[in-house]
Amino acid sequence: MEKLERTMRQIKPLDMDAMRQARARQDTLTKPQGSLGRLEELSIQVAGITGQARPRIKDKVIVTMAGDHGVVAEGVSAYPSEVTVQMVYNFLRRGAGINVLARHIGARVVVVDMGVAGELEPHPDLVNRKVAFGTRNMAQGFAMSRAQAIQAIEAGIEVVEQELAKGMDIVGAGDMGIGNTTPSSAITAAITGAPVAELTGRGTGIDDEQLRHKIEVIERALELNQPNPDDPLDVLAKVGGFEIGGIAGVAIGAAAHRIPVVIDGFIAGAGALIAAGLAPQVKDYMIAAHCSVEIGHRLILDHLGLDPLLDLGLRLGEGTGAALGISIVEAAVKILDEMATFGEAGVSEKL
Repeated sequence: MEKLERTMRQIKPLDMDAMRQARARQDTLTKPQGSLGRLEELSIQVAGITGQARPRIKDKVIVTMAGDHGVVAEGVSAYPSEVTVQMVYNFLRRGAGINVLARHIGARVVVVDMGVAGELEPHPDLVNRKVAFGTRNMAQGFAMSRAQAIQAIEAGIEVVEQELAKGMDIVGAGDMGIGNTTPSSAITAAITGAPVAELTGRGTGIDDEQLRHKIEVIERALELNQPNPDDPLDVLAKVGGFEIGGIAGVAIGAAAHRIPVVIDGFIAGAGALIAAGLAPQVKDYMIAAHCSVEIGHRLILDHLGLDPLLDLGLRLGEGTGAALGISIVEAAVKILDEMATFGEAGVSEKL
């Protein structure tokens, strides 16, 4: 807990002076003011995050947190837990969707075992932060202990610190874990107070009957465990997942080190809810990559006050949406840094 508290204390407000300088430069670039819309605002936000009036993004990182969930025993997913292990190996072989999109944008993928329910062979590209071999079944009791919830978040912070040493100008947060839309829905319901039926989707592609059952399982878990919406650690411990805690830690760690954190989809959004509940200032450091097909994701974004960059019908996770979001953030800061001003180009300004 000491590490978490210390890291949260490091999070500072955005640098208003850097933002003023960035806005002033934007207003002198060779274009009508505001004509690049969201790209202009993004570049100014990143200036405030980094404290640099002309920020540059070179080292791009996607952190894909993997973990399993005991609640899969309730039949809430179309796939068995074994797929989590198999997909981690696919990441390490660089054959997954996130690997393709990371290559596309020139980012490195950091795969983290937060709580996969199986032994993973050591691999140079695998970070072992396993809290346990999957969470317990939240429909029968707490998903994890409070100590494990803290451990998961602090592991996410440690991964950020480890990657900073290698070079990191921006980080995307993604996930892998069969069944993890179920705890994500539970977290979202607990924190926002919205009805479970209004924020629970089909995850890996379950049918109508399975969806009704999934909603009932989540409602039962919330009734049984009574997570306290005013205590994000309590919510994470009672109905969360280790990879969701890890994502919360990535967001907190990134903010503490003035690094923009690009949030992927629904599961990453649940991690963002936990992070923002613990340290509200972290919201200023978050950029929502996209709006997922999962119906609860829009509710998360509205609760956090985040406006997604893209709406492409994505629901894969892994950090795939975050990779695409990072490419847009990089474009935004390049416009700010590389585009000529009216004075530099010898172009007449508006009369």
